[in-house]
Amino acid sequence: MWSWHPVQLSLVVASIATGIVFVFAMIVAYWMTEKNVKGRAILETVVFLPLVLPPTVIGFLLIIIFGNNSFVGQAISWLTGQPLLFTVTAAVIAASVVAFPLMYQSLKTGFQMVDDTIRGAAKVDGASNWKLLFLITIPLSYRSIATGFILSFTRAFGEFGATLMFAGNIPGKTQTIPTAIYLAIESGQTKIATYYALISIGFSFVLLFMMNRLTRVDVKK
Repeated sequence: MWSWHPVQLSLVVASIATGIVFVFAMIVAYWMTEKNVKGRAILETVVFLPLVLPPTVIGFLLIIIFGNNSFVGQAISWLTGQPLLFTVTAAVIAASVVAFPLMYQSLKTGFQMVDDTIRGAAKVDGASNWKLLFLITIPLSYRSIATGFILSFTRAFGEFGATLMFAGNIPGKTQTIPTAIYLAIESGQTKIATYYALISIGFSFVLLFMMNRLTRVDVKK
């Protein structure tokens, strides 16, 4: 049966996940670009693993870490009164994990493109590291940040495999557009699957078109 709930939930999950990964990716990217981090190659390899690992592996790892038999899962269950598995929060975590590398790479690229002369002048004037980040680095990296937001949001919006394993496919509760398409195909409801697919394609096209326009403007300048 057709429902707007998967569309609404996908938008909510993608929005929350994008906000979460922006905060964490900003911290990690700034740390990586500003500090002489030992083992940087290994750390960045771990960061980019969600891009290449099968979604089922990511879902399995999330279950191991946050499942009912894990210490973290039991602690969350004790604090909240319910398990984390098969909840909207689980869907947000899954979407955040797969979207994080895209946000991180975009922010790192933007931070590295900031002219060191400008940053050096700000330091001479007494700017702290936090002022450098919020008053110099972030404003001058706004195009890369916007690209990171669009790519991360689109990736989180379309997340399927890890979400299916970790959050489930419960209609009216944890069912997102990708899992709704999967269920519709499995039950022979091709028309409903087509509707959801068209919404997903249309929304993703608009976002990627915006990113393309933003990138073209940046190149021309």
